[in-house]
Amino acid sequence: MQIGVAAQSNSGLEAEISRHFGRCPYYVILEVEEEKVKQPVKVIANPYATAHGQPGQVPSFLKEQGIEVIIAGGMGPRAVGFFNQYGIKVVTGASGKVKEAVHSFLKGELKSSEPCH
Repeated sequence: MQIGVAAQSNSGLEAEISRHFGRCPYYVILEVEEEKVKQPVKVIANPYATAHGQPGQVPSFLKEQGIEVIIAGGMGPRAVGFFNQYGIKVVTGASGKVKEAVHSFLKGELKSSEPCH
């Protein structure tokens, strides 16, 4: 399973979760197999961090990266709709470090997909 996590820095698993997925400067992309994170993790810059063009650009960009789950602090209802359309599971309400959020998700403790208002 490929997981994308909205991050505040390019520090990989040690990066802090971003409160909003679309404006975060980076995404940490990792592969999970049998409940374990495979190394190395990939960090990519968000090309839309400072300015969104068309609606759905960020979800489309992340779909192209092959993610199946997106984890973020928060996300608007339109973005949730785009991810749902692409078959990507949305997990919001995350905070702390990327590694902590992924661990919580894998244990079933983090599963919210409530959009921000």
